[in-house]
Amino acid sequence: MFLGQFQHNLDDKGRLMIPARFRELLEGGAFITQGFDKCLMVMTESYFKQVYERIESMNLADPTARLLRRLILSNAYPVEVDKIGRILMPQNLRAFLGIENGELVVAGQGEYFEVWTPALWSEQMAQLQDVEANNARFSTLDLSKSKT
Repeated sequence: MFLGQFQHNLDDKGRLMIPARFRELLEGGAFITQGFDKCLMVMTESYFKQVYERIESMNLADPTARLLRRLILSNAYPVEVDKIGRILMPQNLRAFLGIENGELVVAGQGEYFEVWTPALWSEQMAQLQDVEANNARFSTLDLSKSKT
């Protein structure tokens, strides 16, 4: 699983260093695409195929389904980790983030990881530090011991 958050630099050629513990998870191939909250998503090939199958099963007559399909698939690119642990971020995805080089945040999300600008990640973290909102969020998650 992709867990934790890390700060890494995007070099002048658009290559992002991937955290060492994430690299072996990407050995079977990976895809990068536009995320939902002004971030990028990097998925293993197997997880991307699952997402693709879900998109394929959606009704093409539904305008929302078509928009989601365009959002994910028209911005998706295969990526490979190079010998020193970097992936090349396509130009249009760097433009979407509004960055050509500099620091980025890589945040694990279980089956995939996200890439954020530090400013937008700070906004996300501020939301995640809201104790009252977290109480409401966690109330929907049953963390009690299972009764098996």
